[in-house]
Amino acid sequence: MSVLKQQDSKSEVAEEAERMMDSVPTSAGDPIAMMAVGSVLFAWYKFYVKGDKEGGIFVGLWAPTMLAAASYLQQKNIVQKFKRGLSSF
Repeated sequence: MSVLKQQDSKSEVAEEAERMMDSVPTSAGDPIAMMAVGSVLFAWYKFYVKGDKEGGIFVGLWAPTMLAAASYLQQKNIVQKFKRGLSSF
């Protein structure tokens, strides 16, 4: 009987997690992640198809730069929200 209760609670947790994920708006990091993927694909194109190895490496460095900038901005936003929440006490 306890196994059934565990399975029911797991499915309830999974359903709740799905509802929460559906209610979360798209963050600013999502478009940046897509641009990073695009820059990697463009870098591969330049490197392998066009034969421009230096250009391909240069464009390939855009992806980690964009992801690092997005991460920094998201962390900064979280810290600001946290500080605003603590100042209400």
